[in-house]
Order: sequence, then C-alpha cells, then structure tokens
Amino acid sequence: MSDKFQEGQVLDGKVTGIQPYGAFVALDEKVQGLVHISEVTHGYVKDINEHLNEGDEVQVKILNIDAEKNKYSLSIRATQEAPKQEQRRPRKQAAPKQQQYQQEDASAGFNTLKDKLEDWIKQSDDREKFRK
Repeated sequence: MSDKFQEGQVLDGKVTGIQPYGAFVALDEKVQGLVHISEVTHGYVKDINEHLNEGDEVQVKILNIDAEKNKYSLSIRATQEAPKQEQRRPRKQAAPKQQQYQQEDASAGFNTLKDKLEDWIKQSDDREKFRK
C-alpha cells in the first residue's frame, strides 16, 4: 500500500489492461487500480474498447482505496465535466377544437360500452329466469 495516494486525488495514469467490466490503470510502477466500465465516461458504455485502448494515457480520480485488499477504485468520468442536458420543450397543446373532438370521442366510447353493459346484464338476467 502506498501512502502517497489518497481518495479524491486526481492523477495521470496509463491503461495496462482492458476487461469487459473495466480497465486497469497504472498510477505508478507499483500501484494500479480499476476503472469500472460505469466510470469510463458519462452515459452508457456498451463496449469499453470503443473508449479505451491499452497504453492510453488517462486522467483518473481515486474514488476509494481498500488498504486491506490493496485495491484502488478509479474514475475517468469524475475528471470530466458532465454534458449539459438538453431542456425538453413542453408538449404543444392541442387546438381547442381538437380537444373538444377528442373529449366527445372518448365520452361516446364510454357511453357505448355503458349501453352494452346494460344490455349484457339484461340478457344475463333473462337467461337466469329462463333456467329457473
């Protein structure tokens, strides 16, 4: 375990290996850590090989140090500025006439079902009377 590294520290490292779950980055000759695939960049990473290659020089932030296991959790994403989220435009309101037609259509559909339901109940009652 090296005392020269601390959580929250940002430093330069070199990618020494790539696995489907993340990349190993050497911080110096003796210490290396893992950048989990979720910490490579902002957004979803399907294939880490599209973002990193062995030998790449990267800037990483130390997220966590497990002294007992001598493991370093690193993040490249934490050293980058988050992309600005586009503001969603509010949905356009339907024109008043369109809203009126939509409401009439919707209520007509329910009235038809209501009428049918009454007919079905009457038919069911008639069958019950016929069976007795």
